[in-house]
Amino acid sequence: MTFLNVGPVFVLGGARSGKSSFAEKLAEASGLRMHYVATGRAYDEEMRDRIARHRAARQGKGWETHEEPLDLCGLLRRLDAPERVILVDCLTLWVTNLMMEERDMPAEFAALAGLLPAMQARVIIVSNEVGLGIVPENRMARDFRDHAGRLHQIVAEKSAEVYFAAAGLPLKMKG
Repeated sequence: MTFLNVGPVFVLGGARSGKSSFAEKLAEASGLRMHYVATGRAYDEEMRDRIARHRAARQGKGWETHEEPLDLCGLLRRLDAPERVILVDCLTLWVTNLMMEERDMPAEFAALAGLLPAMQARVIIVSNEVGLGIVPENRMARDFRDHAGRLHQIVAEKSAEVYFAAAGLPLKMKG
C-alpha cells in the first residue's frame, strides 16, 4: 500500500464498505504520528456505543484521537505539522452537525477547501457516499444529500488521491 505525498487523500464509500478500515491502513502505512479526528456526536445510546467501540478499536495502536463535531478547520490548523498524518472520519457526520447547528454550509465548505491544499500534514478524509440511492422523501434528507454531494465534489477536486470503497475493496478514482 502506497501513500501519495502530494496532497489530501479522499476515501468515499457506503455504510460498511470498508472505507474507514482502508483509510486507517493508509495512515498506518505512512509511518507518521497518527491523529484521528472523529466528527460524530452521540445523540443517542446506539451512537454512544458506536463511538466507544471505535475508540476502543484504536486503543494501543498509536492513534491520538480528537473529537470535533463542528470546528473541523480550526482543529486541522492546530494539528497541522509535516510529521503527522491526520485521518478525518467522517465528513457526512460533520455535515449533519453543521446542519443541526444551522451553520453557513457554503462558508464552512469554502474554508475547508481553502485549507486542504495548504496542509503540511498528510490528510486522509473519509465520507459516506449518499448520492447513489433514491431521492429522499423529505426536505431535510434531500438537503443533507445535496450538501454532502457538493462537499464531496469540492474535497475530491482538492485531493491528490480519491478512492471509492465497496465490499472492502478500494477502487482508485484519482491520482
